Amino acid sequence: MNRLKTIIFFCVLICLVISNSFYSQKRKERLPSNYNDYKFVKPGDTLHVELGEITILPKPKFSKKDDIRYYLWLKRKVCKAYPYAKIASDRLEVLNSRLEKIHSKQKQKKYIRLIQEYLEGEFTEQIKKMTRTEGRILIKLIHRQTGSTVFDNIKVYRSGWKAFWYNSTATFFKLSLKYEYHPESVNEDFLVEDILQRAFLEDVLEKQDSKLDFNYLKIASANDLKINVDEYRQYFAKMKSSKKKK
Repeated sequence: MNRLKTIIFFCVLICLVISNSFYSQKRKERLPSNYNDYKFVKPGDTLHVELGEITILPKPKFSKKDDIRYYLWLKRKVCKAYPYAKIASDRLEVLNSRLEKIHSKQKQKKYIRLIQEYLEGEFTEQIKKMTRTEGRILIKLIHRQTGSTVFDNIKVYRSGWKAFWYNSTATFFKLSLKYEYHPESVNEDFLVEDILQRAFLEDVLEKQDSKLDFNYLKIASANDLKINVDEYRQYFAKMKSSKKKK
């Protein structure tokens, strides 16, 4: 298990070289973006208010009440992984802009290594605490937030050999750095996106638009908001069965 956690750390760490600060859930209170559209009036005046767009999501449909338990289990995993994927997206542009000012490729590599060494001390313990499921979700969410897979990010910022080596090692633990995010066709990805959209509305997670081109509302409408957690039910059934055999 320690080796599994270690490989998850090394597989994802390279994508976090694009960050130089830890994600904070504390956010400053701020006025709404359409603040100037509000009209303040005194008694007797005509009230005119222009409101921004409001999104209301219907309740998800579960085939069994017990399925809610699996959905909430997945929600905890998503909420744990998402902030790191958001860091990757937030800082990718920063890294690229800084690298553009460094014209020497050797100095660019040196700069990336320095950032990585700093982050190893900052993020090691957090990433190592992730399970295989959380690692898989994080790899997929990095694709959602950056538009590139973990494999491609490593290839660009380190080397093709590094990407190949990390991915080969990850496959030993049934993970792939080439995981992509397809909520329109992959059930787990749809569940993750459903959780994200609801967490954004509830202000549980700070919203960040995906770099990928998909429309969650259309996907949800096509699925009729049905939540299919069969894969997780089977997963826990296998775990219980293996424990009994031991």
